[in-house]
Amino acid sequence: MADSEQFDLDAYLERIGWQGGRRADLDTLRGVHLAHALSLPFENLDPLSGRAPSLAPGDLMAKMIHGPRGGYCYEHNTLLWLALEALGFRVGGLAARVVLGAPTPWSRPRTHMMMRVEVPGEPYPFLADVGFGASGSLLAPIPLLTGTESEGAGRRHRLTSLPSEGPLELLELQAYDGQRRDWVGQYAFTLEPFAAPDYEVFNWHVGTNPRSPFTKRPYLQRTTAERHLALDGGLLTDTRADGTVTERKLTDEAEARRVVEEEFGIVVPEGLRLLG
Repeated sequence: MADSEQFDLDAYLERIGWQGGRRADLDTLRGVHLAHALSLPFENLDPLSGRAPSLAPGDLMAKMIHGPRGGYCYEHNTLLWLALEALGFRVGGLAARVVLGAPTPWSRPRTHMMMRVEVPGEPYPFLADVGFGASGSLLAPIPLLTGTESEGAGRRHRLTSLPSEGPLELLELQAYDGQRRDWVGQYAFTLEPFAAPDYEVFNWHVGTNPRSPFTKRPYLQRTTAERHLALDGGLLTDTRADGTVTERKLTDEAEARRVVEEEFGIVVPEGLRLLG
């Protein structure tokens, strides 16, 4: 990825708490991916403030590594991309249509960012993604292979082929839902490569379009080893590792700010109202 001069690998690894190896191998990929997913929250407070966040490495470092903030998919996965390249991995960009909650795989535009990572010595590439704001998101990278189930940090995923009218195979990432006892589609994609300028366009569209859900209401996620916490508008959902789910509505702006700052570890920008 270009324009990486302002990225500080040491500061990034310290922020996510990774003290393991720095070799470009599978253990490092899995460890850094999981450490990032468990350390940096997902949030859309910049789009909610009326602006698309900067994807410049220096700005991402200031906001997410040195500052008390998180980010959404383009920010998270740009940071991970920079880190993996600095560690010696070969990384390529991918883009997906979110199918979670959609009637068909074609109902939404292709705007979600993920990565294809080649690991020296491994016979196949891996799908890496630390920026999908949902309880079915990847905590560990998975092989880019269909018909293979993967388990990572207590979550199960698989890739399946979907019918496609195009020349490239259409893949769907599915997560296993223990409560429903079923596989649930998360997003669909091909292996067509995408580059940084593509994500700049996606980021501007998703971060500024008045029809984008990210410009309408707060949407935050935080994952730990014990729980997955989500705030969607004024609804706070707590999903425990055993599958227990509790929900509650936040009553006012003061409570919303307290929850965001104490539970998600994010300082709300001055002047931003979370509940409208």
